Amino acid sequence: MARLRLCWRLLRIGAVILLGLLLAAALGLGERCAIRASLQRRQRLSRWFMVRLAGALPYRVRVIGEPPAQPMLWVANHVSWCDITLLGMLRPLSFLAKAEVSAWPVLGWLARQAGTLFIRRGAGDAAQINQQLASHLSQGRHLLIFPEGTSTDGSSVRTFHPRLFACAIAADCAVQPVAIRYLRNGKRDSITPFIGDDELSAHLRRLLADDVAQVEIHLLAPISVTSLSRKAVAEQAQQAIEQVLFAPVQDATREAA
Repeated sequence: MARLRLCWRLLRIGAVILLGLLLAAALGLGERCAIRASLQRRQRLSRWFMVRLAGALPYRVRVIGEPPAQPMLWVANHVSWCDITLLGMLRPLSFLAKAEVSAWPVLGWLARQAGTLFIRRGAGDAAQINQQLASHLSQGRHLLIFPEGTSTDGSSVRTFHPRLFACAIAADCAVQPVAIRYLRNGKRDSITPFIGDDELSAHLRRLLADDVAQVEIHLLAPISVTSLSRKAVAEQAQQAIEQVLFAPVQDATREAA
C-alpha cells in the first residue's frame, strides 16, 4: 500500500512540476524575445503553481487568521522546504532563500524564475541584500523570510536574526509573523522536517510514502516597526510565533483551498 501511495503521489507531483517547468520555460522564452513579464505577473503565476503543488503534497492545511491586504514582511519559523509551498499559496510572495536552493534540480530553476532572492551565508553581502529587500517592500510587494537562518525539527525556535528585519524598518513596512506547525496524529510531525544534510529526493520519498499529516498556519497580528529597533521587532515576532507553536493544538477555524 505504501509503495502504491508513493507512486501515485510522485506522479501527481511530477505532473505539477512539469506544468511549472512549462510556465517557467515560457517566461524564459519571453525574455529572449524581449517580452519580460513583470515581477507581479511572475508572482501571480508562482502562487498559481504553489496552490497546485500544495494540493499534491500529503497535507491537510488549516489556516488561522487572514492574510494581510497590505504588503508586509512575512516572517515564519522554518521546518521544511514545504514551508515555501504552503505559505506561497496564500499570497503572491517574493522569497529570500539560502543560495543552496538555487542549485536544486528543477525547483531551484523554478525559484529563480519566480524572482526568489538568494543569500549566501557568510558572504558579507548583507547590506546589498537588505537594500534589495527594502526595495521590494517599498514597491508594495509581499516578502517572506525565515529569520532563524536555518530549519529546525519544529520542537524549538532558533533566535531570529535582527539584521534581517532592517529592510522592514528601512521601508517602514509592518511585519507579519507566521507560525507554521506540522502535526501527525495530533503530535509533532517527525517526517516533514528537512534539516542539515538531508537529501531532497530521500526526504520526498519518506514524506510521500507516509500518511496524510496536518498543517496549521497561524497568521498572527502584524507588528508595526515604527520607533522600534531591529532587535525589538525580531524579539516581538519570535515571541508571538513561539506562543502559538508551543500552545495546545487547536481546532480548525477554516481549511485552505
